[in-house]
Amino acid sequence: MSASSHEHESPALGEVREVSDGIFAYVQPDGTWWINNTAFLVGRGGVAAIDACATESRTRGLLDAIREASAAPVRTLVNTHHHGDHTHGNYLFDAATIVAHERTREAVLAEGVPPNSRLIASGAWGPVDWGRLEVAAPFLTFTDEVTLYVDELRCVVRHVGTAAHTTNDSIVWVPERDVLITGDLLFNGGTPFVVMGSVAGAIEAVEGLKTYEAQTIIPGHGPIAGPELIDDVLRYLRFVQQLATDAKAAGLDPLTAAREADLGEFADLTDSERLVGNLHRAYLELDGHAPGTPLPNPVAVIADMVALNGGRPLTCHA
Repeated sequence: MSASSHEHESPALGEVREVSDGIFAYVQPDGTWWINNTAFLVGRGGVAAIDACATESRTRGLLDAIREASAAPVRTLVNTHHHGDHTHGNYLFDAATIVAHERTREAVLAEGVPPNSRLIASGAWGPVDWGRLEVAAPFLTFTDEVTLYVDELRCVVRHVGTAAHTTNDSIVWVPERDVLITGDLLFNGGTPFVVMGSVAGAIEAVEGLKTYEAQTIIPGHGPIAGPELIDDVLRYLRFVQQLATDAKAAGLDPLTAAREADLGEFADLTDSERLVGNLHRAYLELDGHAPGTPLPNPVAVIADMVALNGGRPLTCHA
């Protein structure tokens, strides 16, 4: 991995790191529920940002960090997928063209923003100061890929071609710099989450990240990494797939299977309650449903995650 020593703390506790000339990662500790990473690329005439944040204050902190790095306006905002930790703050990029896969737009409009979004209405997370949020869906969409230029620097924004973390995941690849921005296809130090996508599809998509031969990876959550992170995530996804196969054959429901599972090398990953959600997805696929098929009872899946978390709300410091 290549990175410079350019670092500072933003008002929203995000750490800015310049991973290549003019390419910045904005990493937000602790990287758990609703606390994501973003990135931005600085050119002479403008800035291209990759993803917003979950709350008003965190997104304003991101914008402050961008302004510290460049006086140029943010002309483009790319959403890697629809989840609120990457899109709730879109509306604050009021002068930017918001770009994403066509299904990302559909999902942002369907999900809404707190306090009325469907996920937040489940009550799975404790109180969060979301601030004032407005829905701002991507309004320039693509089906397969689009090329974004920051001055002369070419960036490929590409849909992964299958349901994975969600049904609408895209990556941003900067080939001249060997930098890959993966959105939530990759978690570093946190439990991968494929409830809204596919276990099999995530394995396919994450395996496909190897073809980029990236040296620096900015994951959706957790510290900046090198290419070794790809295999780390693949091992977890294959663990889930095998556990689901064995547990379903033994007649165990997903919650029982998760409670009895030996997490082994994955025991130290944050948000381990995601295992039961991932098992619900894997069971659906074992029943023959296509990747990305909506779960029949998503509220029950969230309830199982809370149950696996000892009945406590899921950890969120947003």
